[in-house]
Amino acid sequence: MGGQSEAMGFGDDDKAALERLSHGFRGSLLRYFGRRMRDPADVEDMVQEVFVRLIRRGGTSALERENLHAYVFETASSVLKDRLRKRVTRHADAHEPFDTDRHADVDFSPEHVLLGRERLARATAVLLELPERTRVIFVLRRLEGMKYQDIAVRLGISVSAVEKHMQRAITHLTQRTGAE
Repeated sequence: MGGQSEAMGFGDDDKAALERLSHGFRGSLLRYFGRRMRDPADVEDMVQEVFVRLIRRGGTSALERENLHAYVFETASSVLKDRLRKRVTRHADAHEPFDTDRHADVDFSPEHVLLGRERLARATAVLLELPERTRVIFVLRRLEGMKYQDIAVRLGISVSAVEKHMQRAITHLTQRTGAE
């Protein structure tokens, strides 16, 4: 902990106060945050944040408070609220962790990106050759993922007509792009 306290600019009195806080409250705070958070790394970070806030607010005088236990846990509650507020605003639960099996083989080289952009431009040009209704139906089905029935209702046509437009679009795209 000494290296961290030096990096944060704490003096010797603050370091001693930090050690006393850690000795007196680390276990309790770990349990407090551990019951409320899933990630053990978050728990440790939050315990450290409580200590940092206490030292910054009052240094060694923070340890001389009448009801230090209540003050520490009031600060812990504030740290927890701040962390949860950040998770909500950053949509942290919606993030997907990096999975090397799924993501490692993606090639972001300039050549690969350029080829992808060129293919997209060609596909867009071929799509623009389609009649508007056929193009709209293709986009709704393939890009928006809508069902034929939903497309038919939305456009006021039969499901059979949607199927015919899709077949026309696929045939046109296959012929123009040389895809199988």
